[in-house]
Amino acid sequence: MSLMKRVEDDLVVAMKARDSFTLTVLRGLKSDMKNLQIASGTRDQELSDQDAIKALSSAAKRRRDSIEQFSAGDRQDLADKETKELEIIQRFLPEQMSEEKVREIVSATIAELGIGSMKEVGKLMQALMPQLKGKADGKVINTIAREILSGANPNS
Repeated sequence: MSLMKRVEDDLVVAMKARDSFTLTVLRGLKSDMKNLQIASGTRDQELSDQDAIKALSSAAKRRRDSIEQFSAGDRQDLADKETKELEIIQRFLPEQMSEEKVREIVSATIAELGIGSMKEVGKLMQALMPQLKGKADGKVINTIAREILSGANPNS
């Protein structure tokens, strides 16, 4: 079953359960996916799971950024709300890789590409993102890549 279909099915379940919070989040996700579908010019075709993951990852990133901002602004009530929304979104995303697994992939890619300096971090990220998209947060990937390249990582 496609991700878009799963979101639509869960939306129906939330409607029947009269779960307004989940319903609102799922409607937003469905809207994000529809907008991506329209923007990519595939309005008549079903959105691919890869594109759906892109929309879901974007929604999850917005929530993470909001959580960070609300926590910094001492608005725990809003941070908690965003956390609950993020939990709903993560039900549809592939399971996130552990930091250890991301480190292994980053190290292997560095060796494979022969990257030896921080100047080439862009090249590294360009190679990493297609294989880790949706499976790990881009900010985490970037942080690990910079740690390893700068030699600050005690585990490498």
